[in-house]
Amino acid sequence: MNEKILIVDDERDIREALSYVLKSEGFNCTTAENGEAAAEELEKSNYDVLISDIVMPKMDGLKLLEKCLQISPSTIIILMTAYASVETAVTALRKGAVDYLLKPLEFDEVIVRIKQLLKHRQLTIENKLLRRQIDKRFNFNNIIGQSDPMQQVFSMIKQISSATTNVLITGPSGTGKELVARAIHGNGDRAEKPFIPVNCGAIPENLYESEFFGYRKGAFTGANTNYDGLFKSANQGTLFLDEIADLPEHVQVKLLRVLQEHEVRPLGTSQSFKIDVRILSATNKDLLQEVQEGRFREDLYYRLNVVEIKLPSLAERKEDIPLLVSHFIERYNEELKRSIKGVDNEVMKALMNYEWKGNLRELENMIERAVLFCDSDLITVKQLPSYIRPAGDERRDIPDALNDALEEYEKHHILEVLSRTDWNRSEASRILGIDPSTLYRKMIKLDIKDKE
Repeated sequence: MNEKILIVDDERDIREALSYVLKSEGFNCTTAENGEAAAEELEKSNYDVLISDIVMPKMDGLKLLEKCLQISPSTIIILMTAYASVETAVTALRKGAVDYLLKPLEFDEVIVRIKQLLKHRQLTIENKLLRRQIDKRFNFNNIIGQSDPMQQVFSMIKQISSATTNVLITGPSGTGKELVARAIHGNGDRAEKPFIPVNCGAIPENLYESEFFGYRKGAFTGANTNYDGLFKSANQGTLFLDEIADLPEHVQVKLLRVLQEHEVRPLGTSQSFKIDVRILSATNKDLLQEVQEGRFREDLYYRLNVVEIKLPSLAERKEDIPLLVSHFIERYNEELKRSIKGVDNEVMKALMNYEWKGNLRELENMIERAVLFCDSDLITVKQLPSYIRPAGDERRDIPDALNDALEEYEKHHILEVLSRTDWNRSEASRILGIDPSTLYRKMIKLDIKDKE
């Protein structure tokens, strides 16, 4: 235990006795006889804990507290005094002290409280580091894409993040719906509050109510303790309901009531409690069709679908593949301790020509596998699954530079589709999955002339 503690008291016997006791517990202690001397110590060295008397000559404990917060805001500040007063304690805590001790000191109590405060600080640091790691993985900046469909998604995320509006995120499996949900949460006013994801399709039907709404001890056989439930856990934060279309009808009814009344009643009690939860939901099904066919409640659909974000399939945003490949290589270089620089042109051509029925998830898994088995600086077709490798030698002469290679492929593909449609730009843009205006801009950029 090497934590540094600065003990400040104008009474020599108290500071030396406290220093002796804390040193015997393994702490590294320094003493100061007044606030001015303590301030000089804080300037010279970092301290984990400051224990200071309040009533002292030259600079009292409250002034020293303010000085410490300026010099070393991460230091735990504990004030002590023989003059017990609620007003002084409140003032000290309001100014930034984390604890308050009364003289004469009970040394065993002081040791326990210091250890508890240091443990709490360590947990806080670990939580912040964990949050940063999660934010790095799910940050808005890590949603990769320069294509028009993804730019529209980015624009919507920016507009709705700070609202409390319920959002329905739709799109094929593997398109990154949870990533978008986390970006909405992380860029809004609830970013520091809980984000609770739940896969509605993975909960057994008889456990939905207890999982969602919680229960009290004795509510049913096996309920040996109280359980808050997902809504209570997400209070003031965000609840992400993935695969929302899989909710059974009886749970849909109860969920609708929660959304209308903003309160939850756990199983086994007649008491309800208010909640403040933003609902983000997602599905890969056509939820409106589920409503029309009687499998999903219409009133719940409109409660959940105040705003809808439709995520494009990877086939609809193939121009983002080079960016995504680079992103995934960087991620798995870090995770797998590799140093792969990229992919060769033949690999990029194969990736651009593939259908990607599994969307982003399939591409990510493929790149992870390739990084794992790659034995050179560049991923080659040898590291790709056999079903994606080009048949025979179909390689065209294309530039080595990745951007040039992508433009070459894009130009070739657009020319091929235009030729197939007899240069009908409306039909070609439909096949390409882009707007006619986007096709027109690409033709100018790639120097594609209209058919004579």
